[in-house]
Order: sequence, then structure tokens, then C-alpha cells
Amino acid sequence: MTGGDVRVLRAADRPATVWKNGGGVTREIAAWPADADMDSFRWRASLAEVAADGPFSAFPGIDRTLTLAEGAGMDLAVGGAHRLVAERFAPQDFAGDEPTDCRLVSGPVVNFNVMYRRGAATAETAVVRGRLTLAAEPGETLLVVALDGPATLEAAWGPGHALGPYDAALARGPFTGRLRTDGRAAVVRLR
Repeated sequence: MTGGDVRVLRAADRPATVWKNGGGVTREIAAWPADADMDSFRWRASLAEVAADGPFSAFPGIDRTLTLAEGAGMDLAVGGAHRLVAERFAPQDFAGDEPTDCRLVSGPVVNFNVMYRRGAATAETAVVRGRLTLAAEPGETLLVVALDGPATLEAAWGPGHALGPYDAALARGPFTGRLRTDGRAAVVRLR
């Protein structure tokens, strides 16, 4: 992908990976570098389907942003501190190296996760509705994920890209465009 190009990442093309503890599955949306494994990524975005109570995997040196996309929520204990994650589309930040235990509030959930390695990358996550002008400088990456309903990402110089539920668009700077959604879409700025 060259600077300014938009790459659409369809939800239907993502294989499910079962967690080590069997409590759910993860579907990777994108990672950098593209061929990185769990020990070498600078940043990684995924959707996690949590089906059972249990511990989260520890990720030393990693910061996380978790956004509840479906379900009633989770009662988390992060480093011994209680945190209720029950509001959909509200990003929550926490350290991936803190021991984290999860109790589902009322049945399975789907979470949008962004993980980034401290000192190697930064990530800012927001969830939007309506219309938003987006811009990325050289060296920045924008990731847009349709979390609730369809979305359209239009580059300033090209056609629009229609996104269905959980589809994503990855744009590397320089990029200027507009996001439109009647539902909710996550916008992640990665550096």
C-alpha cells in the first residue's frame, strides 16, 4: 500500500483463532508490521468474541484500548482494581501487562481491541457517528472499523469505500478523506 491508498479489510476474510484458555476467539483485523507475530507487533487491532469468564492473556510492554461492541459487558479486575465495562462504544485504556480477570455481566460479548507496544507505537481510539473529516500525516496510519451498521470512507481524490459490519479500512498518510456512518465506527490513529 503506498502513501494515501486505502485498503479495505473485509470481516468475512478473517479467520478465528481460539484463545489459549478456550474462553473465546480472536479475529485479527490488521497489525504492523504485517508479518508480525504476537511477540513482535508494534500495533495490532482485532475483534475478540468472549464466551466465558476467565483471565485475559498478559502482554508485557503493551498498552491496550478495549471497546465493547456487542453484549451486556464485562466486570474486569485489572491489576486488582475493579472496572465495569458495560457501555458500548466507549473505549477503555489499560496496561496489557496488568493481570486481568474477566467476569461476563450477562452472556457473551464482542470487543474491539487495539494493542500497541510502549515506546514503539502510539494509538488513539475514538468511536464516532455521523460525518467526520479525517487526515493522516506521513508516517501515520488510520484504521476505520464499522462497529454498528455500515460506514463509508471517501478519499479526497477517489471513490468511496463501503464498509459492512466489522469491515475495516486502512489508510496510510498522507491521507485526507471523510467518514460517514449512521451507526458507529471506530477511528484509530496509529503512529
